[in-house]
Amino acid sequence: MNITTFKAFRSRNYRLYFSGQSISLIGTWMQRTAVYWLVYVKTHSAFMLGVAVFAAQFPSFLFSPLGGVISDRYNRYRVLLATQVASLIQATLLTGLVMFTRYTVAEIFAFSVLLGTINAFDVPARQSMVNEMIDNKDDLPNAIALNSSMVNLARLIGPAISGIVLEKLGAGTCFLINALSFIAVIVSLLFMRFPKYIPQPHTKKVIREFKEGLKYLKRTPSIGFVILMLACVSLLVLPFITLLPVYAKVIFKGNASTFGYLNSAIGLGAVGGAFFLASLKSGVELKKTLFINLLIFGAGLVLFSHMTNLPIALFFAMVSGFG
Repeated sequence: MNITTFKAFRSRNYRLYFSGQSISLIGTWMQRTAVYWLVYVKTHSAFMLGVAVFAAQFPSFLFSPLGGVISDRYNRYRVLLATQVASLIQATLLTGLVMFTRYTVAEIFAFSVLLGTINAFDVPARQSMVNEMIDNKDDLPNAIALNSSMVNLARLIGPAISGIVLEKLGAGTCFLINALSFIAVIVSLLFMRFPKYIPQPHTKKVIREFKEGLKYLKRTPSIGFVILMLACVSLLVLPFITLLPVYAKVIFKGNASTFGYLNSAIGLGAVGGAFFLASLKSGVELKKTLFINLLIFGAGLVLFSHMTNLPIALFFAMVSGFG
């Protein structure tokens, strides 16, 4: 790994964003881990785990196209700041619910739906903002790869901490830490400096712009193929994460820490994969890289699913994360 691995840090705004978001994402993964564990411990039902994931993800699926249009039409910086404040409020309310009331699983689901809706507007704004944070556009691919490493590093650290906190202090403390973590990203956003925003005239309606986006995908098969592949992986492969609490408690006879370690093993492999991508030289055949790593992902997941020994399972979870 050389200095070019981190060349996107030459941009001040990106350095601020990376530092604040890194802290916030650790809190996010702590909350996500705690929610799934809480639901499984209270219900002992794999089906209810699936409902918990659905409650968090379906609003994002439903409203993300609208969130993308909002990011195109309005000041992305203000949109991102608003979604981070909204996420802080959601985490604070969830903390109060778990710490001070006799809550039900249905109420946890309701807060998951709220967070999923916020994320539908947050993710498009956050991803498109990266382009505006980079001074030298040649550093943009590196920034995108570093973003991936940031997410996966948080996935490594967050669940591991969450597992320990869940056992010692309870889920409410995980939610409180997540709420506090949003302060870091909000402060980093407030310290950023951008050129004055100049609103662009929009004569088209939101629905029409959305339809034009779909037509563009149809006219551009290379992008359409990548999105279709991502959709298939998201639908058919990534939901394996839903069953990790079952593996932790039933297959490996473990506890919240075991669940955290499984998540962290996946994160550790993913960090390695992200740094591998960030270190690739220009001109590398990315299609070949994508194909090989999808095979690694699938093979690692198949082998993990057949393991009953925790250390060996953690290794294959790490392989899956790399893929």
